[in-house]
Amino acid sequence: MQDIKAIAQEIVAREGGYVDDPDDPGGATKHGVTLGALQRLGMDLTRDGRIDKADVAAVSQAQAVDLYIRHYFNKPRIAALPEMLHPSVFDMYVNAGANAVRILQRLLVQMGYELAVDGRIGPKTAGAARAAAKVGRVALRDAYGVARRNYYFRIADRRPASRKYARTRKGGKGGWILRAESFISPRYHLSEAEFQARVSSWG
Repeated sequence: MQDIKAIAQEIVAREGGYVDDPDDPGGATKHGVTLGALQRLGMDLTRDGRIDKADVAAVSQAQAVDLYIRHYFNKPRIAALPEMLHPSVFDMYVNAGANAVRILQRLLVQMGYELAVDGRIGPKTAGAARAAAKVGRVALRDAYGVARRNYYFRIADRRPASRKYARTRKGGKGGWILRAESFISPRYHLSEAEFQARVSSWG
């Protein structure tokens, strides 16, 4: 089994330090941990009786790693999925919550498996993922990564303020797209021309 702590540490490194971007619906974050997450978990890190941006700023890397493992890997039962999906689904769960599972479930439904798209990893979702992995482990991992990339594109299509996460100021691939593609085989990465064609309608 892969080292889940190492995967969590990589996620924390990708997320970076304290950011409070008004265009980010998640609001203030540090190491990817949002104010909303701290409030849901009752984590008053400054021990002042309030959970606010000061608590976000106080999140350490070690605390973020522990939080991710307990609440974004163990609690949603990602370990029940085939091992090669762990890094990408875990990373996406940190980034998008239960939508990470819904993306996988929709993919499995498209592949012909019968299961509910409910964002929860139960026996049917885990079983379908394992069956699909037996047909093609790398293919399933790549298909999930492509579906994840498409999820980001759809958000940016609907919400212009989010386009800066999918496309840089210079017009190249943004963090969302690079993040999704880091988990798939290079042959499925969009070329510069393909990327530009995909985002051309954004102006």
